[in-house]
Amino acid sequence: MPASAEEPKPSPGEPNSSSVNPSQLRKVTLSSLLGTTIEYYDFLLYSTMAALVLGRLFFPVTNSAVSTIAAFGTLAAGYVARPIGGLIFGHFGDKLGRKKMLVITMVLMGVASFGIGILPTYEQIGIFAPILLVTLRILQGVAVGGEWGGAALMVAEHADPRRRGFWTGLMQLGSPFGFLLSTSAVMLVSFLPSEAFDSWGWRIPFLLSALLLVIGLYIRMSVVESPVFEAAAEKASASEAEKPPALQILRAPRALILACAVGIGPFAMTALITSHAISYSTSIGYEQSTVMQILLLMSVVSIITIPSFSALSDRVGRRTVALTGAAVAVVYAFPLYMLVDSGSIVLLAAGLLFGQVVQSAMYAPLAPMLSEMFGTEVRYTGVSLGYQLASLIGAGFTPMIAASVLVASDGSSTPLSLILAGAAGISIVAAWLASETRGKSLAEESVQQQVSA
Repeated sequence: MPASAEEPKPSPGEPNSSSVNPSQLRKVTLSSLLGTTIEYYDFLLYSTMAALVLGRLFFPVTNSAVSTIAAFGTLAAGYVARPIGGLIFGHFGDKLGRKKMLVITMVLMGVASFGIGILPTYEQIGIFAPILLVTLRILQGVAVGGEWGGAALMVAEHADPRRRGFWTGLMQLGSPFGFLLSTSAVMLVSFLPSEAFDSWGWRIPFLLSALLLVIGLYIRMSVVESPVFEAAAEKASASEAEKPPALQILRAPRALILACAVGIGPFAMTALITSHAISYSTSIGYEQSTVMQILLLMSVVSIITIPSFSALSDRVGRRTVALTGAAVAVVYAFPLYMLVDSGSIVLLAAGLLFGQVVQSAMYAPLAPMLSEMFGTEVRYTGVSLGYQLASLIGAGFTPMIAASVLVASDGSSTPLSLILAGAAGISIVAAWLASETRGKSLAEESVQQQVSA
């Protein structure tokens, strides 16, 4: 059937409605989903444990608030490493292929997380304990820095352009699934007596990474390379192949800047309503078990809303969905903490659950939008750097800054609302300035064409 006037004509190597292999697309999507689930299980597990136990075990001081700030500091170290991982794996993913890099990132994350599970504490080996913890956290950051971009591209470059949002939305479920698994694992071990939890119980979720790694590698090894990448690799000249992708992007940095800025809002909101929400809400009187149950409900909400908003971007545009979500986040910044500060479990749940809906609206269009902002020869690098720089700026330092300003403001939540409103405001500006990318070819356009569109 000939393409309609509204349907973009597929470029050589790019799938379309008639050439997509449904079985292979499902396998690629499942592989990317499992991969991101495992990566985010390990990465987010640390975030939760940092709020609960890692501070006093690895950074023991007399002031518990200072211990928590120190633990969140190592959380930030992982986020600092994510752009480095994006740069490294993005470079080789653009040169050698997406699949090879995704296998390496999965192994690296599994080894780092298992290492945290067997790591001696400060009481056992002194200063070497926090040093090793930070080192393993950095390895986690490097691994997840290369994972998301490659996983998103494997799906985007296999999918029909008209349904790219739908399929990448399924891949992005790895984040809430990972959070759901990590939160469930923490909840189960938190039922242990506090002495047992502090001694060995907290290690169990990290050690489970070994089992998840085996399952993930089995699925990932069975998928084929991206057809868009293979087509581009065949026609690339030797001189083009020698150009580092990062340098090509930096020559025309508009796409990278916008890709980073549009992601700052959703990442800051994630940090505030998940990892930091645990320490903040328990500090004002809520039971830890109650907060963890609400966080589980939030992950269920995101499992519904992320693919829904991502699919919606196929119809109304990536820019429209992201801009709307960011605008609502600005308006909701102060009501959110009014509900949290109310002391009511019902209002706390309502505030955080609606906050998750808003966050999903900002986050869901990122995979298709970023994939469509860069040319094939630099796409892995561009997507990974844009996404991971956004995670560093938006989420990496937010819990530590939030914990610090709470101490400085005598516990007032007003600075927390200002952090959220400011981050979402940055995303509004970026979404407003960005061109609509829906329906763009992933095979024909070079980076110069993409960023000037």
